[in-house]
Amino acid sequence: MTHFGYFDANATTPLFPSVRECYLKALDADWPNPSSLYHTAGAVRRKLEEAREELADFLGIDQPERIVFGSGATESSNAVFRHVAATSPPDATVMISPLEHPCVRDAAGRDFPGRVSLTPLAPEGTIDLAATAERLDQERPVLLSVMAANNETGALQPWAALRQLTAERGIPFHCDAAQWLGKMPSDGLGKIAWLTGSGHKFGSPKGVGFLVVPEGTGRLRGTSVGGAQESGHRAGTENTPGILAMVRALGEAATWFPRVTGEGRDGFEDRVRRSLPGTRVVGGAAPRLWNTTMLVLPEFSNLSWLTRLSHLGFQVSTGSACSAGKGHPSHVMEAMGLDPDEMGRVLRASSLWSAGAEEWEALAEGLEQVWADLRAPSTGAAGKRRLRL
Repeated sequence: MTHFGYFDANATTPLFPSVRECYLKALDADWPNPSSLYHTAGAVRRKLEEAREELADFLGIDQPERIVFGSGATESSNAVFRHVAATSPPDATVMISPLEHPCVRDAAGRDFPGRVSLTPLAPEGTIDLAATAERLDQERPVLLSVMAANNETGALQPWAALRQLTAERGIPFHCDAAQWLGKMPSDGLGKIAWLTGSGHKFGSPKGVGFLVVPEGTGRLRGTSVGGAQESGHRAGTENTPGILAMVRALGEAATWFPRVTGEGRDGFEDRVRRSLPGTRVVGGAAPRLWNTTMLVLPEFSNLSWLTRLSHLGFQVSTGSACSAGKGHPSHVMEAMGLDPDEMGRVLRASSLWSAGAEEWEALAEGLEQVWADLRAPSTGAAGKRRLRL
């Protein structure tokens, strides 16, 4: 997986070569409807259930039937809040972190209007466990939802400790693991009551993901109807080729764990802070994903930086792709205490597994070149020294 210059992996990822091969093979061989009764459909059904069992083993789940395949983490998170709202008293409240992805924030606000509270944050953008425990005791929400890793800052949240806090209080816990899966070890994730993931974040095709439901859950309320697929939890013919590819992608990503470190990213941050005085790393003191950095640059709009970096062959982001184009500030940046001027100077870089020190150094060189171009009397030279990709 060589995509030199690509630093927007938290938005989406290309297919691993082995996953592409698996996917294309399944498109040709495993196209029959797994719910049909003839022999070839039965063979597809067996492959689908084997993939469910393989994913359950990967997550440490003893009951594969807890896994519901769907289109991704957005659909799955919506299903969680719809079900919890449909099975809770009309005055029930939920608690989420201020850093959640829009699929969680918007679903919570829709299904629990005026009844959503926010967890307290520590200064570097991680959940304040002691304050959250106190808040849980006071409010007794019917659900706590906190992501495993933040898509913008890369901050790792203490999801294992939060699972324990909620279990002790009898409060269900939902964890959006879209950014964690494929980048960090999965040990303990299967113990979470509600867990959601999205394949295109870790090298599989788009449009496929999963939801893990609590043990003993009856049919999900508020999800699609019209068929008995996925043990009655989600109607609609399963995307068998996509599911097989997604499970293969998780296994492929796991092979990179021993090889990936944050050294390339850390060296990049050190260099940029020296060469671009005034640059700040958002949440830099917190435990973070090894592939993610969010920078507040010293001058000029982030769109100016992004455009010129793109001319040089680098793909970076100004924040979450799911918030782009909405015309209002990122709620993550607001929660991290950035003022409007700083928000306009933010760039996020998130690398693929294969990116090493050379790629990060090239990005730092690109930023230095853009910095020089933007500060020059004429900026027409930007883009003329395109990197060879």
